[in-house]
Amino acid sequence: MEQAVVAPVAGRARIELLDVLRGLAILLIFYMNISFQASSLTALFGDFRAIGWTAADRATWMWVLILLEGTQRGVLELLFGAGFMVLTARAMRPDGPVAVADLFMRRTLWLLVFGLLNIFLVLWVGDILTTYALASLFLFPFRLLGPRLLLALGCLSALFTALTGAIEYSGRTALVTRVEAAQAQQAKGAALSADDKKALAEWQKKLDRFKPNAETQKALEKERQAYSGGWLPYAQYMWSNWVSFFIGKGLLLIMVIEAFCVMLIGIALWKWGVIQGQRSARFYAVLLACAYGFGLTARYVGALEISSFTPYPKTIWITVEAARVATSIGHVALINLLFKVAMGRSLLAPFKACGRTAFSLYFLQQIIGLHILFAPYGLGLWGKFGWATQFWIATGVIALCVVVANLWVLRFANGPLEWAWRSLSYVKRQPFLRRAEDGGTA
Repeated sequence: MEQAVVAPVAGRARIELLDVLRGLAILLIFYMNISFQASSLTALFGDFRAIGWTAADRATWMWVLILLEGTQRGVLELLFGAGFMVLTARAMRPDGPVAVADLFMRRTLWLLVFGLLNIFLVLWVGDILTTYALASLFLFPFRLLGPRLLLALGCLSALFTALTGAIEYSGRTALVTRVEAAQAQQAKGAALSADDKKALAEWQKKLDRFKPNAETQKALEKERQAYSGGWLPYAQYMWSNWVSFFIGKGLLLIMVIEAFCVMLIGIALWKWGVIQGQRSARFYAVLLACAYGFGLTARYVGALEISSFTPYPKTIWITVEAARVATSIGHVALINLLFKVAMGRSLLAPFKACGRTAFSLYFLQQIIGLHILFAPYGLGLWGKFGWATQFWIATGVIALCVVVANLWVLRFANGPLEWAWRSLSYVKRQPFLRRAEDGGTA
């Protein structure tokens, strides 16, 4: 039996491009996360104009929605697929070392532990680590599949979303037709049928969605109480939200399926040499144009549809997941294209440190937002800023993270949580201080 020696990837063996992609994704994801920390969830999932709807707020909301919403999560999902291939490279043969599978499972289970700590101790309801850990549990048997099959399987989530969205679009179109017919009957002074009355009542209910009601007032009061007490009521409110959304409404299962599918696409892109920069500049330029051409266009149209605040059918119901994945791939293509030229590599160089400390930075962002800026026992800034101001606060936090990461890696091999995760995964204390001959361990 082969005696496998499994150790972290070190020094120049790291793929710096993946570090940059990971660093940028974990930093930019805070532009979305801050709204869930600084704003009313009732407003976020209801009439989000209540958070702020000045011209600057509208522009910020729209461009974050088009360029960033869900796409940084998508880049991380693609990178999980790529990282999975880096980790399991020695197990690609049918008789590959069992030690690799053991390591992979330990890493995944420890990631799940860190994710649960992020939810129930750090209190971050939007944690992605738990989702990625659960999705990763199913990855190992897929490592030997060809990239075309992996891509096809990875697209199933987007296909399912498109089909269900098309059904919803068709149903809403039919409702609009019924409503217009009923309104025409009303204009004539003719008696309405039971079907006409039902259509008008259903339409009115949708029109009233953004109007305050007893339910929203109750939810707002619950939020105000949570943000005016100490740690325990604040924590209980966060825990109840996670249980309500992720367990009660099945969001955890949906996100695990989504993440798993995009991870499969990440594995396919790795096998084709796309993620790790092995293709030509022309290839990345074409990929960028195609991915952004569809993804950004669909998301721009969707943003216009959503911001109309009307119950008319929306194409984004059909395109939402495909456009998210396409835009995420577009981001990957853009960074790869920039990496092809010296100026681009210089521009992106500061983010290599962020990629090597991404795990720790992710926790740092939540601690700053949840416990320093917006907690009732912190600065108490919850509910005080609109979309535009939140964007600039997030920019400040991101800039701080970049500085901290680059100062940290001058002395240390990886972030503190990266070190803990690796040490637990390898069941052996890993080097913590940076070695002079390399850039750290992965």
